[in-house]
Amino acid sequence: MSQSPVILKRTPLFSSHQELGARLVEFGGWEMPVQYTSIVEEHLAVRSAAGIFDICHMGEVGVDGLGAADFLNSVLTNDIRKLKPGLGQYTLMCNERGGVVDDLYAYQVRDNSFQLIINASRIEEDVRWLLQKLAASARSSEVDCQNRSETTGAIAVQGPRVAKFIDRCVQGATPTSLKKNEATGATFLGKAVLVARTGYTGEDGFEIVGDSNLMEPLWNKLLEVGSPFGLKPAGLGARDTLRTEVCYPLYGHELDENTTPIEAGLGYFVALDKGDFIGRSVLAEQKAKGTARKLVAFKMTGKTPPPRPHYAIWSAGPGAVKVGEVTSGTQSPSLGIGIGLGYVPTALAKPGTVIEIEIRDKRFPAVIVQKPIYRRPEPSLAGSRH
Repeated sequence: MSQSPVILKRTPLFSSHQELGARLVEFGGWEMPVQYTSIVEEHLAVRSAAGIFDICHMGEVGVDGLGAADFLNSVLTNDIRKLKPGLGQYTLMCNERGGVVDDLYAYQVRDNSFQLIINASRIEEDVRWLLQKLAASARSSEVDCQNRSETTGAIAVQGPRVAKFIDRCVQGATPTSLKKNEATGATFLGKAVLVARTGYTGEDGFEIVGDSNLMEPLWNKLLEVGSPFGLKPAGLGARDTLRTEVCYPLYGHELDENTTPIEAGLGYFVALDKGDFIGRSVLAEQKAKGTARKLVAFKMTGKTPPPRPHYAIWSAGPGAVKVGEVTSGTQSPSLGIGIGLGYVPTALAKPGTVIEIEIRDKRFPAVIVQKPIYRRPEPSLAGSRH
């Protein structure tokens, strides 16, 4: 008996991607653009000028009420009390073992009102987890947790030239007045949107969140205003190479329910001093005693095929053994060499350590490097603001 085909979800920008000639692929249950022209061209546009990304597939959850901050502090690793209206923070949601349920961004929109931006592949799991924990919370009657993913969309514009045109794309606010991780309310076509100076590329940029019905006209407006500044549509392929160069984790690759933020090198986003939260005891022990493995960044040495996820990592030299696995790997468009991320025993995690990556049954040399792998060159005096 033949299986019925899987029906993929589509964002409000699907027809725009078709018109632009995008190559569409499955990603987390969505039909998404992997590239429009080429991954390298789109990647370099973001590094040198500007790129626009459809991130409508990501989830949006509103958490409101007098008990909202206390509840979020009990389920997230970062300290939500550091926020005030107009501020956002990267944070993680862990299980009782310290494993990552998801990594996300939390924004405080108003007093007692928060917006969570979560990964597309984790929407159902995250919402189920949050509602389950809320039901068991002493302050459940003071918190309203709403999954707004079906009616909300988002667009990211990233790159050093975005600040030259973004203010002309929304009304009621000046996005360029924001500092990194700040957010503000604005309007587009008379409807409220949230504009945040955040992103997933290592470049200056903005993310605009609003009603799904606004996404197509907003996409068109951004392209119209931004094109003279080099703005190009960019797909999942460039998003992946950009975030790998700056060592930002991707859920399902660097992070999962059996991997902790401490192993992943994300201890900065774990506020052990804020009081109890889910997974705290495990994370506190790992922070004090260390972990058996660590996430490292590496560069291939010399001319080699690019590393890919799941390729084996070996120690180098006589008696070499398999010590880990690549979680993310690619040919870096910015550096012109193979780069990647992967977990290795802590004893091998020091920058400068030589390792080998198994690529198509052959082992090629690589070296562990400090994160991030790519660092933006220092701008000249005439350079753009960062």
